[in-house]
Amino acid sequence: LKNIKVFVYSFLSFHETVEALHLGTLMAAHGYFFPISDHVLTLKDDGTFYRFQTPYFWPSNCWEPENTDYAVYLCKRTMQNKARLELADYEAESLARLQRAFARKWEFIFMQAEAQAKVDKKRDKIERKILDSQERAFWDVHRPVPGCVNTTEVDIKKSSRMRNPHKTRKVKYCVVIPLVSVMGHLIHKKTPGLQPNCDYRHRLKMSKVADSLLSYTEQYVEYDPFLVPPDPSNPWMSDDTTFWELEASKEPGQQRVKRWGFGMDEALKDPVGREQFLKFLESEFSSENLRFWLAVEDLKKRTIREVPTRVQEIWQEFLAPGAPSAINLDSKSYDKTTQNVKEPGRYTFEDAQEHIYKLMKSDSYPRFIRSSAYQELLQAKKKVLVFLTIFFKLP
Repeated sequence: LKNIKVFVYSFLSFHETVEALHLGTLMAAHGYFFPISDHVLTLKDDGTFYRFQTPYFWPSNCWEPENTDYAVYLCKRTMQNKARLELADYEAESLARLQRAFARKWEFIFMQAEAQAKVDKKRDKIERKILDSQERAFWDVHRPVPGCVNTTEVDIKKSSRMRNPHKTRKVKYCVVIPLVSVMGHLIHKKTPGLQPNCDYRHRLKMSKVADSLLSYTEQYVEYDPFLVPPDPSNPWMSDDTTFWELEASKEPGQQRVKRWGFGMDEALKDPVGREQFLKFLESEFSSENLRFWLAVEDLKKRTIREVPTRVQEIWQEFLAPGAPSAINLDSKSYDKTTQNVKEPGRYTFEDAQEHIYKLMKSDSYPRFIRSSAYQELLQAKKKVLVFLTIFFKLP
């Protein structure tokens, strides 16, 4: 300790013990010197012996050791039958955790530790003791004892601000407007207007998120067989074959029809729902939008060899001048699709498909849900379900 004090006094011009101890503790915490008999990196005003760390292990060399390096070090310690090198409880727990994490390459880690242990045995006894203490002090800095301050931890927020200062720093801008006063003198007025919004945090409240999650859960809870028993019941778990009979009849159940009303995606991903939606649009002579959307979906599943031919067929049927089933596109989507057709691919009509999807979602789909065809289908399935329920409950 006296040598440490002399070092601080002579090189840093400190004249008070408290200041010298504080600075020495900071230097010890960063690993520039360490106590020989203790693994808590701090400077104490007693007779504790300290040793300067070799420059190779200084943190100024930008050390970022990985967990595999720590695993090799701990594994090497277990190979040396010496009391001073026995693993502490937290080190034994870390070794067990690393062994589970690196189970697939633990053999390689063990071989590395074995090779390092053989090299250490060839060293002089005093040199080996010094190297062991220096290496352990290095890991006391990077994998400290529980409860000690880890000086190598990086604050993610500070690191993000350093890497992207323009994204995280709030800056307010002002507009300087030159004005001419009545006397003709030029003056400047600083107007804090049109300040850009530099707050990149989302503006969605947690209460709104919770309400949305609750409403979604309440809407779909009856479709989760873990929460609500399915109706009809699972034929593999009961003797009721109603489910198979309904599937064989190709008629959708009441829950299935009801689900089409949750959103257009529910109707489109159900084959029977698509068929009923298409029948309704054909009855109104406005099925070209849905047929185009289905054709583009089919295009995405075609092989590369079939894509160019299929692209031309879709173009001639729906988008070419005088097409038999022309669809209504805005000029921007049409121009981009026209350019994409020159180099046909599976996603040539992506912009046009997105535009048509929005049109159907805002116009065709609401009319389908409000139509008498859908309501009759929904009521009919309810009547069938009620009949089956009453029939099977009878003695």
